[in-house]
Amino acid sequence: MTGASTMRPMRISLIPFLPYAVVSALHVGALFVDHPIAEPTKLLLMPALALAAVWATVWPAAAPSAGSPASPQLRPWPRGAMALLLGAVLFSWLGDGAAVFFPMFEDELPMMLLCFGLAHVGYLVLMWRARGVAVRGFPLWALAYVAAYVVLMALLLPRTGALTIPVAIYGLLLVGTAAMTSRCGPVVAWGGAWFLVSDGILAFRIFAPEIMPDWTSGLVMLTYTLGQGLIVFGITGALARRSRPAVPADREAAAAAF
Repeated sequence: MTGASTMRPMRISLIPFLPYAVVSALHVGALFVDHPIAEPTKLLLMPALALAAVWATVWPAAAPSAGSPASPQLRPWPRGAMALLLGAVLFSWLGDGAAVFFPMFEDELPMMLLCFGLAHVGYLVLMWRARGVAVRGFPLWALAYVAAYVVLMALLLPRTGALTIPVAIYGLLLVGTAAMTSRCGPVVAWGGAWFLVSDGILAFRIFAPEIMPDWTSGLVMLTYTLGQGLIVFGITGALARRSRPAVPADREAAAAAF
């Protein structure tokens, strides 16, 4: 037995994210086989992800001490950071269902760009301001996102017409989010990369549909659900590690023995 306890960081549980994983699998699978369930399941994605984020805030990752069961707690979680996170998920939901939520517009694309643009603003502010989410400076490889923006705009802007300025602004926010995730842990960083890939494929489906096969519709949502899920899972984990005390390893082992 050592004289000092080894401290283990609190880890977020995967269980709150299982409903999101199930809905995502159903939706993406339905898209690939062209099943009508694809449309209703799309509108369930972000509510399931919001549920996961909230559920993860009260899920007891471990007992605070031996023989004392953990109780759900919201207090240790920074409310401002959670508000930004849930706001980003909310605007993503509005963007997913722009045709449903904004039927007064003949073309839902401008509202989709606006809603997802606001979602990216939420993610950007959260990763910039929330302590413990970003863990390092910008790595050198994040410059690849600058190159991605230049290439995407060069290929897309000749086709965007009246939406040239909104598309260029949205592209900046999208690439900015991806670059900002590079300052976070690997889970969030992968999420940002997949989100960028998803929107890149979607942009070509919208503005250059003649070169995009039908199966890329499923690919858009596969990469989108991966991206959003990894970002939210990684951020909630980062907030948990910063907000909850570490659990002594010897206490955890002792509790497991009984």
